[in-house]
Amino acid sequence: MIKIAFIGAGSTVFAKNVLGDCIATPSIENMLIALHDIDPVRLEDSRKMLENILRTSGRTDVTIKAYLDRREALRGAKYVVNAVQVGGYEPCTVTDFEIPKKYKLRQTIADTLGIGGIFRTLRTIPVFKGIAADMEELCPDALFINYTNPMAMLSGYMQRFTNVRTIGLCHSVQGCAGGLLKTVGMDEYVDNCRWEIAGINHQAWLLKITDLEGNDLYPEIKRRSLSGEYENNWDRVRHDLMHRFGYYITESSEHNAEYVPYYIKRNYPELIDRYLIPLDEYPRRCINQIEGWKKMREELVNDKQLTHTKTHEFASYIISAMETDKPFRVHGNVLNTGLITNLPKEACVEVPCMIDRNGVNPCFVGDLPVQCAALNRTNINVQLLTIEAAVTLKREYIYMAAMMDPHTAAELSLDEITAMCDDLIEAHKGWIPDEFQK
Repeated sequence: MIKIAFIGAGSTVFAKNVLGDCIATPSIENMLIALHDIDPVRLEDSRKMLENILRTSGRTDVTIKAYLDRREALRGAKYVVNAVQVGGYEPCTVTDFEIPKKYKLRQTIADTLGIGGIFRTLRTIPVFKGIAADMEELCPDALFINYTNPMAMLSGYMQRFTNVRTIGLCHSVQGCAGGLLKTVGMDEYVDNCRWEIAGINHQAWLLKITDLEGNDLYPEIKRRSLSGEYENNWDRVRHDLMHRFGYYITESSEHNAEYVPYYIKRNYPELIDRYLIPLDEYPRRCINQIEGWKKMREELVNDKQLTHTKTHEFASYIISAMETDKPFRVHGNVLNTGLITNLPKEACVEVPCMIDRNGVNPCFVGDLPVQCAALNRTNINVQLLTIEAAVTLKREYIYMAAMMDPHTAAELSLDEITAMCDDLIEAHKGWIPDEFQK
């Protein structure tokens, strides 16, 4: 029997997508789904939801169990899917936004880079350290499939400092090329194009996009983007970066606005309006999701006829490819073992990976365009220093990570950055290791 452990199963909608996909994949045979969460109510909700999907699927070779004990969920697992969020919306996301605001530092999402991404990493890595220790003991050969942000920092930590086989997955790659084509009215190419993407998570580059005959689509995309003929009220930052750096980026404009020093600037408030940057977007999403869940819960948990249509999440495809030895290509976040030759070897990079019975086989990319690698390195600096802080438990690396962050450094002085970090460290008592309080 194939045991798939899902850590953070209280994320019921995401569990539906990933595990519903597994149930909808006949090639994943004789499956035991082991759910774990620290919230017993949400854990039970997810169990009932998956039982509903299982009932309508017609499958008889799938068993679903729920565990409050993480070790029992992990014991003997072949695959471990992770979706934990340490600290939740309250108190930690609120803290990540409100304390920087006192220093007039505004954010949009704050879950991947920036001061919010730094502190989300610092409170999550101790949990990952515990998961890794449990896996090394209870399922040492399992593949850890990470969906939790900050993707590059957390996956990079697992890949460099544990013995757990790890791939990080993000859904920004799958929709990148098609989403760009739709914004400029080239819908006819969405299912009739070829593309290549590589870089780092949330800042990977659409290096090539052609039609099926190999004709470059970028010139027409850029012409239309600048023409003013196509309304683009949600993706202005990425289009601007495409024209200035030559290539389109995988993750959304609201994310990328805070990964660079160019758009969120208190001395240039007109930029917020020009690029329609949604400040404080993630807290709004959290509030809406909490309210939405109250309405959705009845449907997912109590609908005995609940069905599931397979999504584009990569996890089920990875598991199927490893079980059947039928190769499948994904874009995964893996350690840069010479894959992108002009990025640091310690970096976690997002590249094509072939999956088969041997597991994850990352593909060689070579050099990125020099300007793309340069922008990536500004983000990698923050990632590596944050991991260094988490591993050494030295407070000064938190300061340095924040000082190197492009958005933070563009807005605050060194003294302000240090004071803001001190306030955040104090507010995170109980959420990050006590050593940082010294």
